[in-house]
Amino acid sequence: MPTPRPPLLFLDVDGPLNPYAAHRTPVGYTARRFGRTGPAGRHLPGQGRLNPGHGPRLMALGCELCWATAWMDEANTWIGPELGLPRLPYVDFGGGLFAERPDGVHWKTAALLAHAAGRPFVWVDDEQTEADHAYVAARHPAPALLHHVDPRRGLADADFAALASFAASLGSTANR
Repeated sequence: MPTPRPPLLFLDVDGPLNPYAAHRTPVGYTARRFGRTGPAGRHLPGQGRLNPGHGPRLMALGCELCWATAWMDEANTWIGPELGLPRLPYVDFGGGLFAERPDGVHWKTAALLAHAAGRPFVWVDDEQTEADHAYVAARHPAPALLHHVDPRRGLADADFAALASFAASLGSTANR
């Protein structure tokens, strides 16, 4: 019998990893300068806050990490190296990027379910709503955790505990 694959961990950047709404830099975070490619290939400089300790903690969860951010592959250039993460796969949101839906479901949700293809997953973000929870519950056959992170504080110990607990409930190799 083949070994089951670990759960996916869909990871947003702005909010969970970069607490953009914090009035002060949270403990453990440092200011970083980075950029992205904007319309017509223009470089868009920016800055944010990242906690380099998050990379090892995320890797220790026993999940298969995947970027689920508007940064898409650029997270591998600007965010991953700052956290000590290897190059990660990403969900390509293509034309659905920031597209509003009449049912109130987040623009990422359907793409995440398609990417998960029936596998258990965790979605770490600061923008999920009850509409997303209902959508996932009605359409995804495997366990899923939509984990909200406060964008004023970013990922914290309690968040890592919740993620580890979910992974452990699936028999993941997390923290063994």
